[in-house]
Amino acid sequence: MKKYFILAIFFSIPLLNLAQNHTLNLWPGTPPLQKEMNLQEEAVQEGILRLSNVQNPQIEVYFPTAQTATQQAVVIFPGGGYGILAYDWEGTDFAKWLNSQGIAGIVVKYRLPISKSLTDPKEVPLLDAQRAIRLVRHHAEDWNIDPKQVGIMGFSAGGHLASTLSTQFDHELDREKDPIDQLSARPDFSVLVYPVISFSEQVTHGGSKKNLIGENPSQDLIDRFSNELNVDKTTPPAFLVHAQDDQAVPIQNSILYYQALHASGVKASLHIYPKGGHGFAFGRNRGAVENWTGVLLDWIKNLE
Repeated sequence: MKKYFILAIFFSIPLLNLAQNHTLNLWPGTPPLQKEMNLQEEAVQEGILRLSNVQNPQIEVYFPTAQTATQQAVVIFPGGGYGILAYDWEGTDFAKWLNSQGIAGIVVKYRLPISKSLTDPKEVPLLDAQRAIRLVRHHAEDWNIDPKQVGIMGFSAGGHLASTLSTQFDHELDREKDPIDQLSARPDFSVLVYPVISFSEQVTHGGSKKNLIGENPSQDLIDRFSNELNVDKTTPPAFLVHAQDDQAVPIQNSILYYQALHASGVKASLHIYPKGGHGFAFGRNRGAVENWTGVLLDWIKNLE
């Protein structure tokens, strides 16, 4: 009881100046499924800020002004093949853009399964993703967020994590838990940008698959993380965007997920552009795909 009281104090400090961004640890102390190895996170800025070897998972929260706030929030998972995080290109840049639309943007610095400090690597990204959305709901009142309007956005392998959270939000492990773990981890909607969805050999992104579940995974493990196979009527509505000329993650990933959502009666919107390649982010100077964020905003505004 004493431990839970301390946790409640630690996670319940009101953040009064919502004009600034804030960074919070996902977990108090050593995160679950991790052993202390004194490893250091690495950050390389070469056009894109690439983070690797994450040991202390966090969320970085960006707030809109009070005058423009819609009370919606989007939790963002940058991509990087489960090997790095393209932290600004597919993370903080989008959080700031969401702010300009009155939406809180929360970037997740999640642990990557290739880290040597993890005791069960395949479970860790989902565990951090669940914790991130629960932490946002825990702070919803202080942050002027409606806990029933918390969506997620994922890019490439971050899209795989977002679709895993969308289909396995109630997946639980045998571990010590605190009151925040009792909150729902189900997203209210998802935005999947050139996402890895399937680990099926014909359509997957090999690097993401290898980094998450290893070189020779069992068929059961492949099926578990082929998220088109795990959609049901509880899966949240999704907006998917992909480029037809994507040479890294085939468009079949988005198509398979859309078809599964449609078959389960889940509302979904699929947008495929002829050009854009992979990793186009905002799509600047890449033709028609540059307009995808405007289409997304219309979709978010019309969510029911």
